[in-house]
Parts: sequence; C-alpha cells; structure tokens
Amino acid sequence: METSVFLMVIASAALHAGWNALLKIGLDRFLTASLIQIGAGTVALLALPFVPMPNAAAWPWIVLSAILHIGYNVFLSRAYRYGDLGQVYPISRGSSPLLVAGLSVLLLGEVLPAGQLLGLAVLVAGIWLMAVRGGSGKANGGLLFSALMTALFIAGYTLSDASGARANGDPLSYSLWLFAVNGLVMALIILGQRGPRIVAELGPHWKAGLLGGAMSMFAYSIVIWAMTQAPVALISALRETSVVFALLIGSLWLKESLPPIRLLACLIILAGVATMKLA
Repeated sequence: METSVFLMVIASAALHAGWNALLKIGLDRFLTASLIQIGAGTVALLALPFVPMPNAAAWPWIVLSAILHIGYNVFLSRAYRYGDLGQVYPISRGSSPLLVAGLSVLLLGEVLPAGQLLGLAVLVAGIWLMAVRGGSGKANGGLLFSALMTALFIAGYTLSDASGARANGDPLSYSLWLFAVNGLVMALIILGQRGPRIVAELGPHWKAGLLGGAMSMFAYSIVIWAMTQAPVALISALRETSVVFALLIGSLWLKESLPPIRLLACLIILAGVATMKLA
C-alpha cells in the first residue's frame, strides 16, 4: 500500500471516531444517527452537480448499501443503550475486519500476504482487548448482540461499496450519490416513523447534523476511494484504528473511564498497524 493511501485512511479513522462520538450526545440515539445521515446527504446533494451520475453497473450496489446502512444505524444506536463508547465501538468496529477479510476472499478473490494477515490479527486482538477488558461495565448479551450485528452490517456495506466504486470507475461520484441516496432514505424513514413534527424537533440541531454528516461523508468517501487502490480487507482493518481516536474522545470529551488495559490495547493496535504497513 502506498504511504499516501495509508495516511488518508488513518485520517479517515479520526473523522469516523469523531462523528460516532456525537451519537452519545443526543437523547434519542437513533434520531441522532439519522440526523447525521441526513446531514451527510445534504452535503453530498450540494456537490452532485459537480460529479457525473454513476453508471448502470453501480446503482444496484448503491441501493444495497443504502439498505445495509439502515441496519447499521439501527443496531449501532441500539448498542449504545447497553454500553459506553469505549465498549460498543471496539466490539462493532473490531469484528468487521475479520468478516471482511474472510468474505473478500470468497467474493472478490483478494488474499492478503501472511505478514498483513498477521498485522490484521494483532490489530483485531487489540481492539477486542479494549472492549472486553476495558469497558466501564460487563459486556451483556444485549450489547454483544447489537454490536456484532452492527459489525455484520459494516462488513456488508464495506464489500458492497468496494464493488460499487470499482464498477463505477469513479469513487467520488459513487460516494456522493451513495450519501445523497442514504440521506433521502433516512429522511423518509424518520418522517414515516414520527410524522411531520420531527422536522421541528430536528431543527435546533441542524448545525450538529451538518457537522457530523460532513465528517461522516468525508471519512467514508476516503475509504471508498482507498478500496479502489488497495485490498478491501487491508483498508477495512486500517480504518478501525478509529478505536484509538474513539478512546481519546471518550476519555477527554465524554469523561468515560480510561483503565490501563485500554492503553495496552492501543499499543497492540498500533503494533498491528505497523506490521501491516511494513509487511
């Protein structure tokens, strides 16, 4: 992997952890997640005149990804009802690279070299150590189920978007249209669930929605581009260094606990990243 791609994915990880932290601010976490998705769609919509429409081969992937993102938002917001950012985020984000690595062999024919597989395994081990031994409470059944379902949807839309961006040949066009469609779908779902009154409820939070949405869009657009430059499993794993940024945000901003075991987990994660980069 080229160094420029590597550094862009790390930057994407920081942005991703930032918008996930916003989910812990709103009283209604599904509504907050939806607001961010709508914000991302709004930002993408403004940029659509400057990019071509995706080709026919890309649209089935955009539709599939939009459906999978709904499941992701549902289970992510549900998981936060059971645990803190330092538990939910590592379990959901740490499980998805293993799923992506296995499925990318079957679906995309991509096999990582032994050194990169070792680095991926070390990274995932660090993430799981952070979640299992570093949380503020025990990982109960509701948390584990919701977080693992989140991981399954992450793996699904990751592989879908990698295929779609490659089929389209223009990752930026694919990304912007994907976010525009996702934002529209989430807006319709919220309106259908809660009625027109939801517009007035969301109104005061439009700035946070646009900020979180822009962060989400830029973070994942980088990933979509990177997946056209390097193996999907490798990009997926490197993206999950976001757990380190989430740890810092959770400790400094959300005042969540920071046990020494989490610091050890960070070092293991960084060792995994270094192994993947040097392999």
